[in-house]
Amino acid sequence: MLIVRTHVRGTEVTVPLEVELVSADSRVWSGEAREVIARTTDGDLGVLPGHAPVLAVLAKGEVRIFTEGKEVVATVEDGFLSIEHNRGTVFSDSAALADGSSAG
Repeated sequence: MLIVRTHVRGTEVTVPLEVELVSADSRVWSGEAREVIARTTDGDLGVLPGHAPVLAVLAKGEVRIFTEGKEVVATVEDGFLSIEHNRGTVFSDSAALADGSSAG
């Protein structure tokens, strides 16, 4: 697992990705993640902490969010993925968690 480490006042700290998954009418999931994998129009895109800024167009499919000890899977329709400064936002017209819930 790759985690970005930085120093704050001489102490090494771990910097996770802060991720939000939102649909047109609600926030579906938000939290800290160690990796995000999303299907884009150019193919699958994997994002780890420290990733360069990117804006990608989503294709219909799954978004996988890996947290410590858990995998969150969501089905999304068209939208986009934005990554910048260890913050990721997945915007989709329609998004639902694979377990059937729509908010988290």
